[in-house]
Amino acid sequence: MQLDTRAQTLLKALVERYIADGQPVGSRALSKISGLELSPATIRNIMADLEELGYVASPHTSAGRVPTPRGYRIFVDTLLTVQPFDEQSMESHMRLQAPQPQKMISNAAQMLSSLSQFAGVVLSPRRESVFQQIEFLRLGEKRILLVIVGPTGDVQNRMLLTDVDYSPSQLVQSANYINQNYGGLSFEDVHRRLQAEVRQLRDDMSRLMQVAVEAGSEAMADDKDDMVIAGERNLLSVSDLSSNMSSLRQMFDMFEQKTGLLQLLDVSSKANGVQIYIGGESSLVPMDEMSVVTAPYTANGKIVGTLGVIGPTRMAYERVIPIVDITAKLLSNALSHTQP
Repeated sequence: MQLDTRAQTLLKALVERYIADGQPVGSRALSKISGLELSPATIRNIMADLEELGYVASPHTSAGRVPTPRGYRIFVDTLLTVQPFDEQSMESHMRLQAPQPQKMISNAAQMLSSLSQFAGVVLSPRRESVFQQIEFLRLGEKRILLVIVGPTGDVQNRMLLTDVDYSPSQLVQSANYINQNYGGLSFEDVHRRLQAEVRQLRDDMSRLMQVAVEAGSEAMADDKDDMVIAGERNLLSVSDLSSNMSSLRQMFDMFEQKTGLLQLLDVSSKANGVQIYIGGESSLVPMDEMSVVTAPYTANGKIVGTLGVIGPTRMAYERVIPIVDITAKLLSNALSHTQP
């Protein structure tokens, strides 16, 4: 339902006042802060309508009202006035770091936390499991060292324990077959193609290649810091999040397990610009009292990750949104200048 101008003004005033002091907002306070020349009875009627529509709620302990997740949603989508942020000071901060992608990502998480006074999170760029070539080195009976050379020349090793004792010539033959036919592909693509193509090879050679591809895929998956979180302890001072032990456990379980956050950040990487996930509204946010503001970042024009701020639902969105937006742009610019 489309709210009229008076209802929008009152809802905006209520959300802003509640974010500022955390107390239910009564009709008398709204009449003073909204700027509308309305009678108390008219304001009460409009607030009753907003409550019926699910935008505000009345706590049992007070006659005032508080915003609901649905109220926060219409506020951030249509009523919010974003404050300009000092982009130059943020940019000078980003210029101080060394040209190392993982260090930039860590610094971006720290900056998000420091500027918002909540927790900053950055989902690191995904490393594609592409290899340029592989080698097999026989270490002993049924023990082989798999050497993986990536597109940029980085090298990873994996130990393979096999059922068959392969000769050096068999190892060279297998490596040559993989490099000539699959070099430059991802291990996932090689695995799919091997299923159909290696039937013509001897069974023991086929088995070696499949084991190597599985090990290579695992090596690539293990060799990444999937997420950087900074400032978790800031949330301990937020009464909305730390008011009871159950909430605290839930919050730090989220940071420790990371699965839910990874899913949220992965979803937001497919969206354009800043996204706001509000607790109680989005199933991706594990706590009703928590919101996450995210934005994707790029390297050379390609989206490679997501960053954001984790804080209470009662956060100053008009401040946090530009912090997240500008940090994403600055990190994108920094990464693009360091990528080959």
